[in-house]
Amino acid sequence: MATTQLLSTVEHRETLPEGYARPESDRPRLAEVATDSNIPLIDLASPDKPRVIAEIAQACRTYGFFQVTNHGIAEELLEKVMAVALEFFRLPPEEKEKLYSDEPSKKIRLSTSFNVRKETVHNWRDYLRLHCHPLEEFVPEWPSNPAQFKEIMSTYCREVRQLGLRLLGAISVSLGLEEDYIEKVLGEQEQHMAVNYYPRCPEPDLTYGLPKHTDPNALTILLPDPHVAGLQVLRDGDQWIVVNPRPNALVVNLGDQIQALSNGAYKSVWHRAVVNAVQERMSVASFMCPCNSTVISPARKLVADGDAPVYRSFTYDEYYKKFWSRNLDQEHCLELFKGQ
Repeated sequence: MATTQLLSTVEHRETLPEGYARPESDRPRLAEVATDSNIPLIDLASPDKPRVIAEIAQACRTYGFFQVTNHGIAEELLEKVMAVALEFFRLPPEEKEKLYSDEPSKKIRLSTSFNVRKETVHNWRDYLRLHCHPLEEFVPEWPSNPAQFKEIMSTYCREVRQLGLRLLGAISVSLGLEEDYIEKVLGEQEQHMAVNYYPRCPEPDLTYGLPKHTDPNALTILLPDPHVAGLQVLRDGDQWIVVNPRPNALVVNLGDQIQALSNGAYKSVWHRAVVNAVQERMSVASFMCPCNSTVISPARKLVADGDAPVYRSFTYDEYYKKFWSRNLDQEHCLELFKGQ
């Protein structure tokens, strides 16, 4: 399969191509999506640290995600990341051909949809997957075109990793654990990014950029398109809400491993990406992932005396393989790890 499959290389169409339309029962029903003015927005520079921790705890228990401002990553860098990412997707097909692969285990690759080898219905998205830690190991294989791509993206990777570790510390404290508890448990964390491109879509009611899923990792930090909403999150099991981008805010999304470590107290939230008939959209998702050999189990302090943990112990490697062997929108993968 070549880059002819990439949506970013094809002229805009008037109708959805074959293979992208979802069955009637599995469409986004965009008219039924709500807005929620209470989506948690947390100012990380607030001098009231106990309040910040309390806000994080509340957001993790009720929403499973939150937005952060004053996170320490410069606005100018965020703008450069989005600009160079869009520049990459606008490269001629022969340039993109060099990086194209539909092999899911490949650490640096350009692809489309989610898992084109396995899925029956495709998603309206192209993405560049980059492994980011340790940077010096992976950057040589990153795109050399655009010329500034490696420099801008590696700067962002370093900064977003520091933010991720800081957030894991705050989440630890919010659970009543030592600040370094989660970071220690997760081991030498891998880090990778998905640079997502969602072209204009002729029939956005029939398809997804990505269908509903939870993230298999520990923490996801999303740099959303500042001008176009596309991320939606499931509230209370039945209501999709739109996450409107806030100026210079990043979206922090709990992954399955935080739900397991918290013994189910914190939620790894179902979310999806929808597409737009009028505007293309970009996003950059950064994933903090446990070391493959790390054993994940609920913190002892969070399991009440005599109670069995909600989830059995498992390695991240075991979890990740199970996650990728399924369809993205099947039941929550953690359901397969319940009990002893």
